[in-house]
Amino acid sequence: MRTSRSLPALVAVVTCALTLLLGYLNKARCAGPPFDLFGRSMQFDELKDATVCYSDIQQLWLGRGINLHQFPFVDGGITTAGNLTGGTVEYPVLGGVLMWVGALFAETDADFLLHSALLLTPFGLLTAWILGRIAGWHALWWSATPPLVMYAFLNWDLPVVAVTVLAIAVVGTRRWSLRTRGMIAAVLLAVGFCLKLYPGLFVLPLIAYVFLDGTAERDDSAPIGRRDLRGALAVAGTAVATVVAVNLPFAILGFDGWRASFTFQQNRAADATSNSIWYWGLRPLMGNYQGHEVTSEYNDVVALVSPVLMLAVFAAALWLGWRRYLREGVYPWLPVAAAILCGFLLLHKVHSPQYTLWLLPLFVLLRIPWQLVATYLLVDLSMGIGIFLWFDSTAGNSDQALPLTLVHIGVWGRALLLVVLFFVFLNSSERHSTKRRTHGHHDRSLESPANA
Repeated sequence: MRTSRSLPALVAVVTCALTLLLGYLNKARCAGPPFDLFGRSMQFDELKDATVCYSDIQQLWLGRGINLHQFPFVDGGITTAGNLTGGTVEYPVLGGVLMWVGALFAETDADFLLHSALLLTPFGLLTAWILGRIAGWHALWWSATPPLVMYAFLNWDLPVVAVTVLAIAVVGTRRWSLRTRGMIAAVLLAVGFCLKLYPGLFVLPLIAYVFLDGTAERDDSAPIGRRDLRGALAVAGTAVATVVAVNLPFAILGFDGWRASFTFQQNRAADATSNSIWYWGLRPLMGNYQGHEVTSEYNDVVALVSPVLMLAVFAAALWLGWRRYLREGVYPWLPVAAAILCGFLLLHKVHSPQYTLWLLPLFVLLRIPWQLVATYLLVDLSMGIGIFLWFDSTAGNSDQALPLTLVHIGVWGRALLLVVLFFVFLNSSERHSTKRRTHGHHDRSLESPANA
């Protein structure tokens, strides 16, 4: 008997709304009068790290043309010193548009924070609803855990999470053919790519899924060896076409400003703000024990080694997914996507705190031990609090011992758990999985309790 998903979805949404309210109130502690001539809260610098209420939203009110209501990218560029100008921001084009919309009627950074929170909140609620419909009460891992309080309004990540979860939901439905669902999901993931880059990683295992399973799903009598090459190409082409369609107007109207955002990210150093294993691990190994500056030699090594290792891990995840396909007859596209994301989070030169929001839906949608999820959230809490207290201590405002301990627990605990999760994800099943064909039989181990 199928259990109703409406009640847990409703509870997830209501809980999410309360959690988002707490998240806003936490960030709003840094915002408010008195303001300076530029609309900056004069207490921001004093409070942002010491009281852990920092947000990029409030920080970027100045320095990107947001307070001047400049439309992003069109008149922008980047200086020889690496500073963005003329409305260009360091995010993909749709992220820049979101920032512009949030600032339209804002006169201060407090207004900008409030308007942005109102703009982002529906995406958080949509995510909660979809997760509740798919995974029932497990959606509370999204709606009722500390990361949503700490990071929902740290940056502009709620929309990209929402479109990614919606894409996953589209693939999981049986309303259309897999090729059609793959193409719709490709559009959504490409839109996500134009908000923040990570959903583009999910397109790779989606292509493999459509290629390997498209024919068999349409015709249960089709031999396992049949491949849907046209479907795979259609998914890849749809993703590329969507990205081009979204970016092309910006590239035509203001190429220098559009290109500047990529240049900024390419030149960004894995410094103290990166929260990465490279800063905390490789930098000391290269002899930089004193201070927090990074050398050009260190940056060059990270710029080379980080992408090479990421590509190797992506390839390994796709190959391990292929091995599982040979055993079970179904390519585990979402477990592979989750593993690829773990590789990205571990090895990219920047690991911003809010990236945890990218992982939370995968904790909901894939069957992994709850103890592992809880441990990750505790380690993340150590990082999410410790990094800002450490920033405050480096300014000489407090002792460094406790913040530095919390940061090391966060960095190295998170790194270890991402390695574990890489393999756990690859062997997991989807909570909303329905009957799938394997070599000559249905694999009932992949069925959810509601469908069994």
